[in-house]
Amino acid sequence: MVGLKPSDVPPPLGVKVLSAGTAACIADLVTFPLDTAKVRLQIQGEKAVTGAAKGIRYRGVFGTISTMVRTEGPRSLYNGLVAGLQRQMAFASIRIGLYDNVKSFYTRGKDNPNVGIRILAGCTTGALAVSVAQPTDVVKVRFQAQMNLQGVGRRYSGTMQAYRQIFQHEGLRGLWKGVFYTRLPVICWCFLITDNLPCHFVSAFGAGFVTTVIASPVDVVKTRYMNSPPEQYRSSLNCAWTMMTKEGPTAFYKGFVPSFLRLGSWNVVMFVSFEQLKRAMMMSRSRIEATT
Repeated sequence: MVGLKPSDVPPPLGVKVLSAGTAACIADLVTFPLDTAKVRLQIQGEKAVTGAAKGIRYRGVFGTISTMVRTEGPRSLYNGLVAGLQRQMAFASIRIGLYDNVKSFYTRGKDNPNVGIRILAGCTTGALAVSVAQPTDVVKVRFQAQMNLQGVGRRYSGTMQAYRQIFQHEGLRGLWKGVFYTRLPVICWCFLITDNLPCHFVSAFGAGFVTTVIASPVDVVKTRYMNSPPEQYRSSLNCAWTMMTKEGPTAFYKGFVPSFLRLGSWNVVMFVSFEQLKRAMMMSRSRIEATT
């Protein structure tokens, strides 16, 4: 378009999809230890611990991280990273990369859609992303829950081996385990974010706190159910009922602090990276077009 800067031209779908997935991977690299700490706290107290893991107890987000580093080494904080990055390339590419196009579809190309349309577009891309990326989430959570201690048996030795083993022992249902509970907390509030960095920060942590308060019970059940062997729970509802009867209502908020910190910081890093990557890709594209 003559007379327009690269930043004024709407990025094509491919640029949005690729930059969203890449930005999400960057955010995961920064915040993954918080996510791992969240998982360890969420599953703590679920069943009796024996052997080398018997004396280990996690207390708070930083206590959990320091305990993992001391007992398992710093690499344990990134257990499941490969599956986590696979998840972001599948999940964020769809959830965020397709968001503008789906929003335009619902508004039939009109500008300034209302909040209802934005929520509908976010829920649509979120549900689609969860349906595609669920197997990667199952593998990620199981690796994060897996302790790297001598004398403690390991369920999986590698990411691809984990996919194969889950499929062989649990079938496709095992790979998509907990998909309904994963869809529930998918609250797509990216329409709240602007290009202004303070707005990125305030919106991410403000909306992140509200989201964590509402979705934490579902997230804890989801984590435990996805991590569980086939015979442990009859269903996700049975998992929730078992938590309530054995550990009480406070169990539904285990891992609240790392969950909140991770959600807020992840979204700040992700959306800042997303905007910068889109701009860089559009500028590169303009340079290439100018030389051809």
